[in-house]
Amino acid sequence: MSTPTPSPAQIRAAAASLVAGVAHDGRSLEDLLANDPDEGSARGLKRSLVYGTLRWHFRLLEVLRCLADRPPEKLPPTLGALLEVGLFQLVSGQTAEHAAVAETVSAARVLGHGRASGFVNAVLRRFQRERDSLLAAVDADLGARTAHPKWLVEQLQRERPEHAAAILEANNEHPPMWLRVNRMRWSVAEATGALEAGGWQVWPHPWAADALRIEPAADVRALPGFAEGRLSVQDAAAQLAVDLLDPQPGERILDACSAPGGKACHVLERVGGRCDLTALDVSGPRLDRVRDSLERLGLSAQVRAGDAGDPSAWWDGRPYDRILLDVPCSATGVIRRHPDIKLLRRARDIPALARRQAALLRTAWGLLSPGGTLLYTSCSVLRPENEAVVEAFLGAAPEASDHTPAATRGWPARPPGAGPGYLVRPGEAGMDGFYYACLTRHS
Repeated sequence: MSTPTPSPAQIRAAAASLVAGVAHDGRSLEDLLANDPDEGSARGLKRSLVYGTLRWHFRLLEVLRCLADRPPEKLPPTLGALLEVGLFQLVSGQTAEHAAVAETVSAARVLGHGRASGFVNAVLRRFQRERDSLLAAVDADLGARTAHPKWLVEQLQRERPEHAAAILEANNEHPPMWLRVNRMRWSVAEATGALEAGGWQVWPHPWAADALRIEPAADVRALPGFAEGRLSVQDAAAQLAVDLLDPQPGERILDACSAPGGKACHVLERVGGRCDLTALDVSGPRLDRVRDSLERLGLSAQVRAGDAGDPSAWWDGRPYDRILLDVPCSATGVIRRHPDIKLLRRARDIPALARRQAALLRTAWGLLSPGGTLLYTSCSVLRPENEAVVEAFLGAAPEASDHTPAATRGWPARPPGAGPGYLVRPGEAGMDGFYYACLTRHS
């Protein structure tokens, strides 16, 4: 029996519950959506409301603070979230205003807040009347205008003053869809031709050799060549990691924090499957995604559950020619894909992450053979997780050299004094934010 299609009010109520799950309960949106029962247009509308509301949460919260007769923090979580959903609809213009107000009021009843339906109506109607003056007042503050937490705005202004505003603005853009061409089964030219014949517009990337951007975005199952393992979905910034790692046939290679496996598969594609690759991850369940990708692409690797910080439990003592160390991080470079990061990440998280990253780098370095290459990467834009970790490591490891300037020759130049490694800023050349440090061992 098919599931009944939810009403517009039920969709908005469900969206508010998801927003409250992130904003109040601290749960990740990925986890909350893991068993989404909705399909088709209802699913699309609900997700559009959820992603949009979370993307603009900190701005909407300040607007709500100006409108309501009590602080938003004092409202029941789902009621506060529903008001944000209603405000997002009015601000974005994606829904006719009369429908946005009426269905949000109805959603209050669905959520069990029937007695507050008049309050919801009054708040939204007042916003309609005072919209321009309210937004002008709220938007005078950079953090509110770009909808980011105060700590992140201040840290970016302190660490990257010349690019802070651009990073914050890029975090609110809708990311493009990037594909990776499996050069074992297709050429970039063949992929481009097939996609264009299927009705997509296609653009290559100026730096990433295997990357194609397509419009409009599509369900991967609809892409020509996907089922046959000729294409994968992966942001161009992540693809650049393999360009810098520069794997060679016959080498012994470790992908130290592998799940979900996109970079491991790209390494194998790049060398025609002719390397001894270990795909390691501390999460056994997440390795299932690595295995699924390997199977779809017709590739093979040693898939191991283990902690890169404790090699005694899984390492056989033979050094690696190349190591890819994509460290766990704040993910502040991929906010445009995961807007819940704005709400879930805290300033106090960063020092602990940096300590973990430094420990992983020191340990992984001990697994690298003389003459080998270790590529340290993160999807953070914060210096304590990137340049500071690598700079401290280089200062303590005289046998290590920063090969990044040579490896990134041809990429846009970075100013003198930028620190070791290379940061791609969110939105730069259409990519996610990503940091790379290509380190070589000369003894």
